[in-house]
Amino acid sequence: MKNINPLGLFDDHFLMEKLTKLGDPLQRLNDYIDWKIFEEPIEQVFKNESKDLTKGGRPSFSRLMLFKSLIIQSLYNLSDDQLEYQIIDRASFKRFLGLKKSDKVPDSRTFWLFRQSLIEKEVIVSLFRIFNESLDTAGVFANEGKIIDASFVEAPRQRNTREENKHIKETGEAPKTWKENPHKLAQKDVDARWTKKNNTTFYGYKNHVKTDTKTKLIEEYTVTDASVHDSQVIEELLTEKDKGLPLYADSAYTGEEQEKIYKKKKVINKVNEKGYRNKPLSEEQKVNNKEKSRTRARVEHLFGFVENSMNGSFIRTIGIARARAKIGMMNLTYNICRCVQLKIVVAME
Repeated sequence: MKNINPLGLFDDHFLMEKLTKLGDPLQRLNDYIDWKIFEEPIEQVFKNESKDLTKGGRPSFSRLMLFKSLIIQSLYNLSDDQLEYQIIDRASFKRFLGLKKSDKVPDSRTFWLFRQSLIEKEVIVSLFRIFNESLDTAGVFANEGKIIDASFVEAPRQRNTREENKHIKETGEAPKTWKENPHKLAQKDVDARWTKKNNTTFYGYKNHVKTDTKTKLIEEYTVTDASVHDSQVIEELLTEKDKGLPLYADSAYTGEEQEKIYKKKKVINKVNEKGYRNKPLSEEQKVNNKEKSRTRARVEHLFGFVENSMNGSFIRTIGIARARAKIGMMNLTYNICRCVQLKIVVAME
């Protein structure tokens, strides 16, 4: 029988060294991000609760470690079960979380309970703002202009009857028959909506963002169901800090009501103009739109990273409260990764 040699004393060290040389992306996050800024606001959520996040006398886990686990989950779009498995399986995940090979890994239920506590206290948006404030203090935001845009985040499609969909759309509530079956109700999303764009049908939610033109960092965001038109959240996204700055967006953000908001917020309107059936765009307008689009298109890099690197165009949650939490974590994770990219560029100069 072939002998299998046990791992040597320094094998783990050499493995980690090799991962670092190969460019472990999680180690880069640890190198450049001060995770301590999240610790106090997270602990505040649990200040009146037992320190143990699990039942049955099992040992408690560091809440900062659990938060960093949610960063992993967002970065790789993992389910709770997959998150547990991958942390157990992957040395790079353990190192990122500060876990030794012999340490106990939280189970999927622990992750669910932790995230649910953050959702109930609506703290994820606060963590997003805390991180952005740290970037603002460090002068990371260029504040030379802003871009607003939205992307679809699809949710599990519901197999409802036309009558059930009509009832949900008209009342915003679950049909009576669902309420009589709690197990069925738990699997039904009454907040997500259908919509169509460019002959493609979507079901779920929208991630509306305002980004810094130069750094491509997300400054503000809001989450709605997929049927809400992009232009309906402009006022919510624009803040006092945007006064006097150029604002870029595609032609979906044009219109009389939108113009009023731009004037009210005192931004410089660089939104692409729209042609109409009896009033097509002039050649000058087409040239202006092309020039504006050179800047506006930078937001597509953001959505490209989220969709391709993070697989973030799909969520598995039910209901808008959980969708806001998942999309909020996705936006925060994107900003953290983008911040590291910017810092690496600066370090190389």
